[in-house]
Amino acid sequence: MTRKRYISLILILGTLTALGPFSIDMYLPGFPAIAKDLSTTVAEVSLSLSSFFIGISAGQLLYGPLMDRFGRKKPLYIGLTGYLFASVACAFASSIEALIILRFVQAVCSCAAAVASVAMVRDLFPVQDNAKVFSLLMLVVGVSPMIAPTVGGYVTAGFGWEAVFLILAGMAAAILTAVYFGLPESSKPDPSYSLKPKPIISKFIMVLKEPQFYTYALSGAVSFAGLLAYVSGSPLLFMEIFQVNEKEYGWIFAFLSIGLIGASQVNSIMLRRYRSEQIILTALACQLVIGTALVLGTMAGWLGLFSTIACIFLFLCCLGFTFPNASALSLAPFTKNAGSASALMGATQMGIGALATVVLSLFSNHSAVPMAGLMAASAFLSMMILLLGQRVIRARGLHYQTDGAAAGAIH
Repeated sequence: MTRKRYISLILILGTLTALGPFSIDMYLPGFPAIAKDLSTTVAEVSLSLSSFFIGISAGQLLYGPLMDRFGRKKPLYIGLTGYLFASVACAFASSIEALIILRFVQAVCSCAAAVASVAMVRDLFPVQDNAKVFSLLMLVVGVSPMIAPTVGGYVTAGFGWEAVFLILAGMAAAILTAVYFGLPESSKPDPSYSLKPKPIISKFIMVLKEPQFYTYALSGAVSFAGLLAYVSGSPLLFMEIFQVNEKEYGWIFAFLSIGLIGASQVNSIMLRRYRSEQIILTALACQLVIGTALVLGTMAGWLGLFSTIACIFLFLCCLGFTFPNASALSLAPFTKNAGSASALMGATQMGIGALATVVLSLFSNHSAVPMAGLMAASAFLSMMILLLGQRVIRARGLHYQTDGAAAGAIH
């Protein structure tokens, strides 16, 4: 493979990977404007984010089997085309109910890009290069939350929230063109691959019976729910309670993302001296302390804008250690069913995250207490799940080595 071809493939796969994060983060600064235009509340608008997370959860379980059965590009074409039309429809949504439904459709379609990017790395590059390529793609995922809300803030301020969805549609059109002309079909269709529910479900059940999987996947997913509670609650927190504008919100969101990204990179260094089990336990303990301080400080009225940002920054730093190690430990027992385990883990994370955002919307009282309380609760429940699950693992004498490289990146 020539260097030019290598760079071309990386760029196209990187854009596929970035589509999901941009879809989540780019419209966040527009929450107050959407609420005003659709005659609803910011809490109601946040349900469109919840429906997106539900769509991602369902879509991850859908596209894996489809791409094994029909090849990579046909499902990808369908997904990107559906995403394009759903994005345009979001821009012209006339009610919050319509926006919520269209965001679900947009999310399901966007999963085609995420699943294809992972599968095609394995198809197109030598095994020894996969870790390097995945690191580059994970860097795109990490940088996207820094860029997307900042760009979204300026677009919303200058052209209105509808323009954000039209830009996302334009991204989909550009990616679709690049995929058509620049990506080869990396996997031939396999007519023998069964799409019947029974064999697919049986693989998922086999994965769920593994104590190490359900301990770390569930603990990681509940901890991850704290991140999604922050993402969902941040527009109300910063733009309504602290009265920052769309552009300032974008910069705050970008700064806070540095905590998550930076910690995940430090995690790679820590893994040279400590095991994943040690790191995740320490990180969750710190996350619980910080979450408790955040909710108590919020309830007492002690925290201003900068102290709130500091607490959330530290909370996200803890997640930068918790989430990648939980992912690596969840998948460590699997070789044969690694694909099913990965899809189930992703669906669990997004499913629980979606539930957290719905709960946040239901208990919204125009204060920061529900968001802070949910973040603290996620840390507490995650710690309890981890401690109880580790007791089961020790009782059964189970232990699996993790790949430090895999644990060092956010999946």
